[in-house]
Amino acid sequence: MLGSGPDLSKTLFSHIDFTSGAVAAVSGGSDSTALLLLLKQHLDKTAPSARLLAVTVDHGLRQGSAAEAQAMARLCAERGIPHRILAWEGAKPSTGLPAAAREARYRLLASAARAEGIGLIATGHTADDQAETVVMRQHRNEDGQDEGRGLAGMAPATLHDWRDWIVRPLLGVRRAALRDFLRRQQVGWTEDPTNADEAFERPRLRAVLAGVDGARRMDDALALAAREAGARTRLGVEAADLIERFSSRPCAGLIRLDPGLLTSDGDRAAIYALRILLAATGGVAFLPDQARSAALFGRLKAGFVCATLSRTVVDFRRAGIFLHRERRGLPLVAAADGLIWDGRRDITLSDSGAALLIAPLGAAAAKRLVIVHGETPPSLMRAALACEPALRQAVENAGSARDGLALPGFTARPVVAPFARFLPSFDLAPARAVAGLIGAARVPPLPLRGHSA
Repeated sequence: MLGSGPDLSKTLFSHIDFTSGAVAAVSGGSDSTALLLLLKQHLDKTAPSARLLAVTVDHGLRQGSAAEAQAMARLCAERGIPHRILAWEGAKPSTGLPAAAREARYRLLASAARAEGIGLIATGHTADDQAETVVMRQHRNEDGQDEGRGLAGMAPATLHDWRDWIVRPLLGVRRAALRDFLRRQQVGWTEDPTNADEAFERPRLRAVLAGVDGARRMDDALALAAREAGARTRLGVEAADLIERFSSRPCAGLIRLDPGLLTSDGDRAAIYALRILLAATGGVAFLPDQARSAALFGRLKAGFVCATLSRTVVDFRRAGIFLHRERRGLPLVAAADGLIWDGRRDITLSDSGAALLIAPLGAAAAKRLVIVHGETPPSLMRAALACEPALRQAVENAGSARDGLALPGFTARPVVAPFARFLPSFDLAPARAVAGLIGAARVPPLPLRGHSA
């Protein structure tokens, strides 16, 4: 049973750093309403100067959503909590609506946090949500749609866009306990009818977990999530160690793996490290398939090979194993200020008033570069640099290769593609290792104290 005494706040929030304040994502449902009131109690007791902003995202997907947002605004006014309503505007997709709505919600929450100078977003995901997530991913795993990493469920903290931390302090609390708390506080909540619409996957599973034997299945799912979260974190730490020991970057876009990686202890961690590096080099958001990656690893063990996976060329030579972006599918000439180019580079133009265009440097310009870097084959360095972004106006004038190909007019900061959008705290170790390897921005400090990752 969830109590309302001082121990409650200590249990739920004492491990979270609220120095920069918090944005509470509130929909008006029981979970987010309880989160808001509990968080307000905690900050009033422990950090009264910390800023708390409640934000309701109106997705505009059903009648009544605007009225529910206004009801939450009134509750916040009664409790002295600043509140904002943000609307998801524009066309809505005909398929994949839940995922698109989730993306829009996090984008709007992050924009509100940045506008107010707040560095933390808190959401009301509960143990019920966690169990539902794990059961859904179990079903996908049975169908071959999920590789197993997802069985860890939702992380206690996730970095959004490499900038904003999203924390989930209620993952260990059941929804029924939160509703009991609200009843004692004499606070009501709204019921979103889409939560019972079995046209969607989650409501269907929610109904199953509420039925016969549902309690046991929920407990089993939560136990599985805990085990898999630990296993995923440990595997990430092992992979990060291998990346730091066996990887180097001869030039922008080119990674060299020491062949010792192939004979290191534990193929599982080595294959995982390889998958992360393939995704980062190719600029793809998802790790390559486990089976195909294991097959490639086996071919590398057998001897010299040249192959392509996840838009990445893997070239095993006497000088080492080299990874670089393949030339196929590179972006066309385009204005790219403030965008992630090719999934690999964060482009910032230095002169916003100029009409500057970004394009791949290209093989012809790369051939004119002066390449000197130890034993690294110059042809591989040119192949990698040919796929790097350059100002279209400067391509014809390329003459020397500098780290990062820092041509005038723009900067191109590397990003860690598989973790650039969402970085679960389970994966902090490999994300940090790859960021250090390729020269990406450092991961912002984790706002959780005592977190093993």
